[in-house]
Amino acid sequence: MPKGYARIDRIAEQVQRELAQLLRLDVKDPRVRMITITGVEVNRDYSHAKVFYTSLDGSSDAVQNGLEHASGYLRSQLAHSMKLRVLPQLHFMYDPSIERGAHLSQLIDQAIASDNIPRDSDSLA
Repeated sequence: MPKGYARIDRIAEQVQRELAQLLRLDVKDPRVRMITITGVEVNRDYSHAKVFYTSLDGSSDAVQNGLEHASGYLRSQLAHSMKLRVLPQLHFMYDPSIERGAHLSQLIDQAIASDNIPRDSDSLA
């Protein structure tokens, strides 16, 4: 195992995998069916975990409320699948990076398309 790969990172990755599977297979709440877990950050004493998610519906309060409502169930299921002495409290945070990336991609496509349009001054030369 590389020296820079800390136990906190391994736990965060496992929490991310387990939560994604639980949300996909076990949670029946329609508010949280179409989300993607983009990352998890666990603090140094393993007491809290920030769970970053993105949704196809955007940053809606219904998704956030659904995740907070399901957090107790998700944490208990994590306790069964992960054998940790201290299981972190889950704090869900919306991650706008996917939307921001799509917007930047759209702006780049528009800039390329505007460069390909012939201008009147170009046709005279």
